[in-house]
Amino acid sequence: MNVTLNLSPEAERGLTARAHARGVSLDDYLRDLVAREVGLPVSADPPPVHKQFDNLSDWLLNSPFAGADLDLERSKDYPRPVDLG
Repeated sequence: MNVTLNLSPEAERGLTARAHARGVSLDDYLRDLVAREVGLPVSADPPPVHKQFDNLSDWLLNSPFAGADLDLERSKDYPRPVDLG
């Protein structure tokens, strides 16, 4: 059976991040969610992350946070001078 879901961009990003964190595709993650909801057995846990990626670049590109539009800018609040004299 095929089902089409119209998700908000936020919901899609969240589900995609959870799927990537488990090391599975979004389709497989959603299949497991539905199976769990109706009480069917779900697939086994994915292999550890270190076995899924060949190098750091692959891991970063497929990170659960890829495409999450996180603002990681550092604070520009620098230390103030201290008069010790």
